[in-house]
Amino acid sequence: MDILVKNLLETQTKEKIQKPNCQTRAGRSFLAFYLQTKFKQIINHDKKSDKQVIINYKNNFLDNFTDRLINRPDDKILIALSGESASGKSTICKQITRCIEELNLPVEILTADNYFNDISELIKKYGGFDALRDAGYDIDSPDNFYLDLLKEDILKLQKGIDILTPEYLVNGTGISKPNSIPVKSKKIIIVEGMCSIYDKVQDIFDIKIYIDLDEQERKRRFLNRAFSRNQDEQNALKHWDYIQQAGKKYIQPNKKYCDIIINGECDLNYFAHMVEYINLITNNFTE
Repeated sequence: MDILVKNLLETQTKEKIQKPNCQTRAGRSFLAFYLQTKFKQIINHDKKSDKQVIINYKNNFLDNFTDRLINRPDDKILIALSGESASGKSTICKQITRCIEELNLPVEILTADNYFNDISELIKKYGGFDALRDAGYDIDSPDNFYLDLLKEDILKLQKGIDILTPEYLVNGTGISKPNSIPVKSKKIIIVEGMCSIYDKVQDIFDIKIYIDLDEQERKRRFLNRAFSRNQDEQNALKHWDYIQQAGKKYIQPNKKYCDIIINGECDLNYFAHMVEYINLITNNFTE
């Protein structure tokens, strides 16, 4: 364990505080101040670590987030987790899932890639997914997502309503099966996927996180993944060229709207311990 995080965990375990009455504005304000202080502590410790997770964050992020907790305490917390292809979104989500299971966290993850449009008829018409792409179909465009449905579903989760999301089949058929994957409305909802920061949905999130990674490392990861799936090298390179351009067009411009930029090469064990600490500070109360 990183020595800095170890010290944080040991110190926090000894520092239980009286649980505030969150039914009152004064109690919520106290809790917001407490959380803001602790999150600043995390950020300052992370800066000193050689395994730094947080690359950058907006100066007004903590104020905006804690104001939201004070003024809309009953709403679930919505977190967007985005970034370009092969930046590490799925890997970090797998680590978060492990943390959810080990720590019994009140967190649900929704995969926004399941909101791709059903393009099965187009794929049949052009004779395959690659042929459709080569014909100029813009697969990662905002127009190729059910963004209105995604927004509607996220807002339901925010108000405590469980949903069924579509399921987009990643087998090259382009089929989207409606109402297929159950997603529960828990205290924290993480929406993972490139489109979570597209224009139509980005404003509904309480926290927007962007996973950043340099282009060469993303290319290496992307091609390794393609080859592990027995994809032809020429076609893999052609698809890399497409997603590189799509990323510059649709994803990179929205990076500036994100609250936190995190390192796509972060140490996952260190990241897990940070999640453990965040869980501890949000539950470290005496009755």
